[in-house]
Amino acid sequence: MNYSEALAWLYSLQRFGIKLGLENIQRLITELHVNLGSARASVETSPSPCVIHVAGTNGKGSVCAMIDSICREQKHRTGLFTSPHLVTFRERIRVNGEMISEKAAASGLTSIRNLVANWETHPTFFEITTALALKYFSQAKIGIAILETGLGGRLDATNAVQSNISAITPVALDHQKWLGDSIEKIATEKAGIIKPKAPVVSAPQQKEVEMVLRQRAIECGSPIEFVTAPYEQHPVALTGAQQKLNAALAIAAVRAARIDIDDSAIARGLAAVDWPARFQKWDEQIIIDGAHNPAAAHILAETWREIFGDQRATLILAILSDKDLLGICEALATIANSVLLPKIRSERAAEPNELAQILSTITPPLPCSITPSVAEAIDLARAKPQPTLLTGSLHFAGEALAHLQGIPAAFEECAQ
Repeated sequence: MNYSEALAWLYSLQRFGIKLGLENIQRLITELHVNLGSARASVETSPSPCVIHVAGTNGKGSVCAMIDSICREQKHRTGLFTSPHLVTFRERIRVNGEMISEKAAASGLTSIRNLVANWETHPTFFEITTALALKYFSQAKIGIAILETGLGGRLDATNAVQSNISAITPVALDHQKWLGDSIEKIATEKAGIIKPKAPVVSAPQQKEVEMVLRQRAIECGSPIEFVTAPYEQHPVALTGAQQKLNAALAIAAVRAARIDIDDSAIARGLAAVDWPARFQKWDEQIIIDGAHNPAAAHILAETWREIFGDQRATLILAILSDKDLLGICEALATIANSVLLPKIRSERAAEPNELAQILSTITPPLPCSITPSVAEAIDLARAKPQPTLLTGSLHFAGEALAHLQGIPAAFEECAQ
């Protein structure tokens, strides 16, 4: 298969939906002869890569990107696996900051397609993407692998790898359909990435979450550290107070892994980190952020006030239908002057009319306009004097970035 054919096949697997479990990915790792992740103390003591595994509800991608940037500044060879992508599938898999090539992605997916053709239980989109990344990292002879969970942790495909360090970002309610209907149940799933005797670092957590993480660490005999102070020594390229806490967590993870990193590499790495759609300033008017649950929306509102004070936004909003629509709208209404509701490409998106109805129940009500496309919404926002905030979903942020960059997004994004 060429690259386009390979992606068409991969995206066709969305029909299998989300299936949490480790059987398929463990079989894939074995049959692909992946050599990645072994139980050991530090990056210096074994030729196997040091694996840093990151779970949580919000901030996972930012923490992963920071770890990767810091390690590359120290000249370590890194592999970075994240999800979802924004504009191109290749964003998900990077070695030393470079996206996987179309040729390598096509070759790897072809091999996997041939391998699984007759499996009784067919692997999902995310299982195959994870396997592609792990095989690519194994072949690239990386020294450090940074893996972001796709969904949850305990039964996430990335959890088939033996990690050296577990890092957990703030845990909040999200993905209740798969992870449970309480913060304790969700925390239990996230805590599933903690491995026996492997150190754990965590962001500040709600009391209920902290108790779950501490109990899991005790059961595993794993030392756990809660990072509560933001990183203030040097500038962080990503905007907002929360990103300073993310930076502190990233540094704690690197330190816990006993990776050789000096303070200069930390400063350079944090100054250079690039992670789009996280309060991304596209131009003088437009800010793009992928906040997609109430906790993230509250952080976004706080960051907006840090930067813009009392100035309100023209809000361009699109949210996936399985999210807490009211909770997100309530958080963002506090910083909005008016709202534009575009129809986006995702079949999973909430209908603009539904969002308009929800916004009409919030006091004071906000002026809302429904637009047929992202392009028209952006054009209307540019005609207004206020700064523009485009948010509600990483999928929506990706569609907007593709439009602004003039890049057609050829495939519909999946859930993970």
